[in-house]
Amino acid sequence: MVLNYIWIAFFLVAFIVALIKLIVFGDMEIFPALMNETFDTAKLAFELALGLTGILALWMGIMKIGEKGGIVAVFNKIAGPFLRKLFPEIPPNHPAIGPLIMNISANMLGLDNAATPLGLKAMEGMQELNPDKDRASNAQIMFLVLNTSGLTILPITIMLYRSQLGAQDPSDVFIPILLATFFSTLAGLISVSIFQRINLLDRIILLYLGSMTLLISGIIFYFSTLEKDTLNAVSSTSGNFLLFTIIIIFILMAIRKKVNVYETFIEGAKEGFAVAIKIIPYLVAILVGIGLFRTSGAMNYLVEGLGDMVGWFGINTDFIPAMPTALMKPLSGSGARGMMIDAMDTYGPDSFVGRLASVMQGSTETTFYVIAVYFGSVNIRNTRYAVTCGLIADFVGIIAAIVISYLFFH
Repeated sequence: MVLNYIWIAFFLVAFIVALIKLIVFGDMEIFPALMNETFDTAKLAFELALGLTGILALWMGIMKIGEKGGIVAVFNKIAGPFLRKLFPEIPPNHPAIGPLIMNISANMLGLDNAATPLGLKAMEGMQELNPDKDRASNAQIMFLVLNTSGLTILPITIMLYRSQLGAQDPSDVFIPILLATFFSTLAGLISVSIFQRINLLDRIILLYLGSMTLLISGIIFYFSTLEKDTLNAVSSTSGNFLLFTIIIIFILMAIRKKVNVYETFIEGAKEGFAVAIKIIPYLVAILVGIGLFRTSGAMNYLVEGLGDMVGWFGINTDFIPAMPTALMKPLSGSGARGMMIDAMDTYGPDSFVGRLASVMQGSTETTFYVIAVYFGSVNIRNTRYAVTCGLIADFVGIIAAIVISYLFFH
């Protein structure tokens, strides 16, 4: 519903701005430019989806190998004790525990197709324990915010788009995204814990959070000591090394479980091909809307307004052109994706703006969409403080994305 209003607004605002330019300034080229933009962006959307087919098939195949090799179960063992402390309302052996942990694990690995059904099953299980069926329980809110904060270890989709748009090293945003999404998740976790009075000084919670914070702090400190050229090289090398290592681990785990690795890869690749075809209409719709918004001049007015406001405080404004991605992210995942693609297409995928938009896209999830899907599945009307905590996570994730991108790419 939110995306519907946003899409309509793109067209109406573009028309109004273009009409003003025509009547007031006599710009006779504005409407031909708008129509040309619709054709150009529709073509771009199709070319993007077509180019993504092979890469998406590759990574969906790799993900299927990891899934059948038992990587989600491994994450269950690693994260289980920590997550059980965050959901004290759920009995230890309750049926909701399994899909809850598996959902979060699958999200971390970028297994969206597996994560959503598991999340819906976990929500149903938590709803059985919920004494007030119209009102979100503490456990459901914690679960929602952990999902909306979007902790992701493998931001595959973003790297796919960067590759398709011609980035020299599509994975150079891998570590910045990992850092930004960590801060987003940490902010969401802390905000919910404050509302629910969860003791973050609990030994197990402190061990997990402390270890992760120390690791992330160490990474940031190490990269902050490097020269810019060295930093980019080390970031790229370490990111690609980690990605390739994960692929090898997936394969070895599948071999250990006597999985037919080749057939499993083919199975996942077929799913990737189907996904690439399905996204064409969505890409066409959102890119055409954004293209009209930009060509009419409305995007420039928005960006310049933000730039003037930020510049008034004496802050560097190089990050401003990437802000449409950040502003769209809590409202619409596909809208934010379109803004990211538009930023990379306009400024270049290897520009500061293109990279920053990519990090912003990966720093957090789409708060309102996730809440609508998961709460809607169990007919919850009163979301309590879920939106507040989700937006706090979004805000911190975007700020972290900006700061970290300045450290890595500016």
